[in-house]
Amino acid sequence: MLASHTPSKTRRTHTIYGMLALGLLFVAGCGIGSERISPFEIRARELEREKAQVAGQLEQCQVELAQVKAQVQALSALPQGEKRDLFALRAVKISRFTGFYDKDEDGRREKLIVYLQPLDRTGDAVKAVGSVSVQLWNLESPDGQALLGQWQVQAQEMSQLWFNTLTSPGYRLTFDAPTTPQILAQPMTVRITFTDYLAGGVFTDQYVIKPRSGAPKE
Repeated sequence: MLASHTPSKTRRTHTIYGMLALGLLFVAGCGIGSERISPFEIRARELEREKAQVAGQLEQCQVELAQVKAQVQALSALPQGEKRDLFALRAVKISRFTGFYDKDEDGRREKLIVYLQPLDRTGDAVKAVGSVSVQLWNLESPDGQALLGQWQVQAQEMSQLWFNTLTSPGYRLTFDAPTTPQILAQPMTVRITFTDYLAGGVFTDQYVIKPRSGAPKE
């Protein structure tokens, strides 16, 4: 009995394998006429793009390095005295935009903003490295309390306070000022002392903030 069923099982097995083979041929035939990209080829193309990007960055670094070498060579050719003068400050000035401002738009000018411009020997504003001491004075105070506020800004903080516009590059320092309507109605004097860390110079300046004419009472 068992021997009589063997050919039938064999035929069914061959039929199943034949159908699977036809199915695989059909699936393979679906790719005919279209581009088939293997995962290895996709990865190869990604690596080519990354290689091109790295090559572009390397070329840019080489150009920048050549520029730096040219600058170092030019500076090394200068006499020692001229090197010092090249980076030396001529002055540190308080800009005319210095004054009291209402930063949170609550109707009160509670912020003192001091604009500083370090100037080189040609009169151009430069990002000098140094610290600054700022004082706010009421020189007309009737009660003898002339010094209203004093602040110190270190070099690390100064590096984050540089701003650059077409008309007035420099440092912008913001302080909480003890303002009242009486104080704002009088001339206030801002004094600064800037210590230059590069050349070791100390520069001072002062600026009078005049009361606003017709300003509303606070």
